Amino acid sequence: MLTGRGRLRAWTRGLALAAFAPLLAGCQAPAAPVVQAAPTATTSWHALGTWSGRGNRQTESFDVTTGALRLRWETRGEGAAGGRFQVSLHSSVSGRPLQTVVDHAGAGAGTAYAADEPRVSYLVIESDQEWTATLEEAIPAAQAPRAATP
Repeated sequence: MLTGRGRLRAWTRGLALAAFAPLLAGCQAPAAPVVQAAPTATTSWHALGTWSGRGNRQTESFDVTTGALRLRWETRGEGAAGGRFQVSLHSSVSGRPLQTVVDHAGAGAGTAYAADEPRVSYLVIESDQEWTATLEEAIPAAQAPRAATP
């Protein structure tokens, strides 16, 4: 049995434990943070044109609305001097060259990205070998057409 002084000590210890218990609980190792992936906007690609051939070609004009372009290309066989494949983007209004998108020697394949201002443009393809090229424009998810729901 506790005397008056013993009861006071026990009560003081209990009070101290009650006061410090939340602090002690907070001293444990922090829980691993929950990492949520940021929402990512998906980009869809809209085909502006597909061309193939052998030799040089100027494509028809196309309307670039977002300015983000992707050219997927492939060359086969080799012409004189190892083959050459060059694709440049031109303004349909002035005819001036805006940028060279691909400059490749020999057979090969690849994907080239280009950025330009929205405008009406065309491609000039210079090659002495067989080639195929597909030009696509990036359409942000917010602008991509949605499928109709029934």
